[in-house]
Parts: sequence; structure tokens; C-alpha cells
Amino acid sequence: MAKREIPEVNAGSMADIAFLLLIFFLVTTTMDSDTGLARTLPPIVPVDQEPPPPIKDRNVFRVLLNSQNQLLVGGELMDISDLKEAAKEFIENPEHKDDLPEFKEEEVSLLGVVEISKGVVSLQSDRQTEYQAYLMVQNELAAAYNELRQALSRKKFAKNYVDLEDEERKAVREVYPQRISEAEPKNVGGK
Repeated sequence: MAKREIPEVNAGSMADIAFLLLIFFLVTTTMDSDTGLARTLPPIVPVDQEPPPPIKDRNVFRVLLNSQNQLLVGGELMDISDLKEAAKEFIENPEHKDDLPEFKEEEVSLLGVVEISKGVVSLQSDRQTEYQAYLMVQNELAAAYNELRQALSRKKFAKNYVDLEDEERKAVREVYPQRISEAEPKNVGGK
């Protein structure tokens, strides 16, 4: 009996096929990209425009994050877990305290005449601050605004903030605009 020969597989085009598959997967694959913090920058102030009036000290909630990741609010040490409630109290000023922000009465569509806080959160960090600590502070401040918006949404529209129509959501944001001013980081000791 004659032995049957096994036909050879032409492997010459295998490299071409592998190369084409590699290119296909590189082109069609999406990569996760880092996203930053969502912030809206103020518009450019025209040269001939008068500068805005200074903000009264009582209307500024000063948050400092030093190089040891310690949180100073109003010049006093505060634990990060207390920041959200302190920020909410400052922004809302439910008892109209004299040392907390002033209010202005304004007509807001769908809500009528409401009191809007003149408060601004001022955040400043040190160049040596850890990024994770900075993000934790940012998250707590954003959570304070989100909880105030949620409470107003439930009170005025009996719905969660995320379930509001665009116009309703805009009205709630007018009452609680996210005013976070970030100053340039500083070095401690002039480093």
C-alpha cells in the first residue's frame, strides 16, 4: 500500500491575515479616555466692561486643602465627612443668619418668586495636595449642591431632580447654581 501524502497548508498568507485582523481590531476598538471635572468657565469679560463689585466676606465659603490633605473651612479644621453638610448650611442659610450669605429675591419661571443665595464656594488647594483628597473635596461640594437641588425638586415638583423636564431642571438650577470658585494652587513656604 502506498502511503497517502498529507497536503501542505500554504502559510504564506497567514501573516497577511493576522496583520489585517490586527488593524481591524485596532480601528474598531474604543478606548476609555480620562474625563475631567465638568466645569463651565465664565465668559470673557470685555475690556471696556466695568469690573464686578467685590463679594462680601459673608457670601464666601472658604475651603482650603493644605499639603497634608487637611481641610480648613473658614480657617478651622474640618473632617471631609462634615464638609457636605457645612456647605449645604452655608448655601441654603435656612435661618437667615447674619454670618451666612445674603439672599436676593428673584422671579424664576415655574417657581415664582424665590430667594436665591448670593453665596460662593471658594476652593483653594496646595500644590502638594494629593489628587485623591482634592477629588474628595470636589465630590462633597458637588454633592451638597445636588442634595439641595434634589430637595427643592421633591418639594416643588414631587419628582426627583433627574426625572424633571428640562425647563423644570433649569428652574431648580437657577435657585441653586453651582458657584465654586477655584483659586490657583499655592506652594507652602514658597517652595
